[in-house]
Amino acid sequence: MIPTILPTYNRAPLAFVKGEGSWLIEADGRRFLDLGAGIAVNALGHAHPDLVAALTEQAGALWHSSNLFEIPRQQELADRLVEASFADTVFFTNSGTESCELAVKMARKHFHEAGQPERTGIIAFEGAFHGRSTAAIAAAGSEKMTHGFGPLMPGFRHVPWGDHDALHAAIDDTTAAILIEPVQGEGGIRPLPDQCLKGLRALCDERGILLVLDEVQCGMGRTGRLFAHEWAGVTPDIMMVAKGIGGGFPLGAVLATERAARAMSAGTHGSTYGGNPLGCAVGCAVMRHVADPAFLAEVARKGALMRQRLEGLVAAHPDIFKGVRGMGMMLGLECRVPNADVARAGHAAQIVTVPAADNVLRLLPPLTISDDEIAEGVTRLEAAAASLATA
Repeated sequence: MIPTILPTYNRAPLAFVKGEGSWLIEADGRRFLDLGAGIAVNALGHAHPDLVAALTEQAGALWHSSNLFEIPRQQELADRLVEASFADTVFFTNSGTESCELAVKMARKHFHEAGQPERTGIIAFEGAFHGRSTAAIAAAGSEKMTHGFGPLMPGFRHVPWGDHDALHAAIDDTTAAILIEPVQGEGGIRPLPDQCLKGLRALCDERGILLVLDEVQCGMGRTGRLFAHEWAGVTPDIMMVAKGIGGGFPLGAVLATERAARAMSAGTHGSTYGGNPLGCAVGCAVMRHVADPAFLAEVARKGALMRQRLEGLVAAHPDIFKGVRGMGMMLGLECRVPNADVARAGHAAQIVTVPAADNVLRLLPPLTISDDEIAEGVTRLEAAAASLATA
């Protein structure tokens, strides 16, 4: 008999009922150190007082009015994002998946209105994850994501990660955009080297192609810059954002240049809940923290500290781990044993992590995690590794 909740998740037998900063409290009272942050969502940790205050104040005033009317908090958040980024304009969504849908539509609409309707092709990369809608799984292209869901949305070509020759060969006169994550998250914490992102920008400029970046997981301060592409000193034409932007409240966005977005006129896209007063009130509070240069500098410092301690963990347990990858506080432990086993052993040590592809264990803590909590996290990972070594 099918459960009352559709069984599409392979859930751990844990039920968290409260969160405090970098900690999750299970129903039985156990305290777990959270190095997953809801898969890079809880950027400011759990129950951050500024986010609680913003949500509570807005909830007592107005929850929803719809995008048929002006929404002051939406305008405030859009202005903050534009001021802090490459973008000229913002559309608000509820999730990264919805942001992907608009990014695809915007790229294709751009060329249609420019008199090149044949330019609908989008080049994406193996190992990518852009969401679970029909467009998003077509963009990812993996058998795991697409099996049984055909026919898929056409127009996507997939090239191996890091294969420059294959990328160039995939471009033709129908290509509209290149879609890529500056740091692959679900794909196993694989950062795109700065020189490669610079090369992509130059290639797009040379061929008249739009560069679309997916910063749903690596954006909003996760790497020590507000957005990961800033490390390479380049800017996209369109960018997908979600997860950390709402600090735990469902919120996403598409940021774009005027050139890329000007074809999106009234009626070409919409959302019932996207940019609602509740989400945007929280988003404004998040931005007040993560756009602060001093806050970002601390993220970079703590990320370096965490990586240093993790390198020591790998050296101490070479039978369990083989390396550390990533940047800022978007790090991955390369495992020699199944990463799911390490995650389960972590649960026994009361620590939360997130498995990813390539047998990598993701470590995506709240950006507010303390130095002492980083040390405690590595201690608990040590205990998990030791339990596996003696099993």
